[in-house]
Amino acid sequence: MIIIPAIDMLDGCCVRLMQGDYEQKTLYGDDPAEMARRWEAEGAERIHLVDLDGAREGKPVNLDAVARIASAVNVPLQLGGGLRAADDIKRVLDLGVERAIIGTVALNEGLAAELLGSFKEALVLGIDARNGQVAIKGWLEQSTISAVNLAKRMAALGARRIIYTDISRDGAMSGPNVAATAELAQSCGLPVVASGGVSSLQDIENLVRLKNKGIEGAIIGRALYNGTIKLPEAIAAGQVV
Repeated sequence: MIIIPAIDMLDGCCVRLMQGDYEQKTLYGDDPAEMARRWEAEGAERIHLVDLDGAREGKPVNLDAVARIASAVNVPLQLGGGLRAADDIKRVLDLGVERAIIGTVALNEGLAAELLGSFKEALVLGIDARNGQVAIKGWLEQSTISAVNLAKRMAALGARRIIYTDISRDGAMSGPNVAATAELAQSCGLPVVASGGVSSLQDIENLVRLKNKGIEGAIIGRALYNGTIKLPEAIAAGQVV
């Protein structure tokens, strides 16, 4: 199971939010490219980038930082946050990002189908949920569709993989919602990466046990920055069969 360190960018800096609250942020550095080099040096096989300004504004904002990261490391990058138009997705892919993550736009089935058809494997569906219901626009708004139903719809339209975040767990160091992640993967038949709340090697081991249920990886943020988990140890735990 792949372990993916996260770099969340706000105003060009590395931060972590508590449960998606922009008012509850912790600063972890002013150079995202340097942070990316650190994770690559510690063994990361992929890095997860989030443009928090972009998620709030509805369009990419931290593209200069993304470009510097792409030039600084050789591992594949994936980026989410404000990617709601084909032109913006193409821009980030042209910068060297391997996978673009869409979230809010998935509620527009016509546009989502068009984007999935155009970008195929380069597009990942990000489903962020609070109490099982999908949250959109940088988690600032709540939709009326369940995470499971959205996953099924997008699978039918050609989605290739999903990143699932339980917002109540994100940044809270309370462990991922393993049951909900497994349910989502089983319901749609797509590989799912778990995100939100991973705070111990035990959490990783719990996810690894469900690899055959469709959970292919885990994104880790605050636990790495706090030093609660060391990336090499997390990678080793993810490789246990």
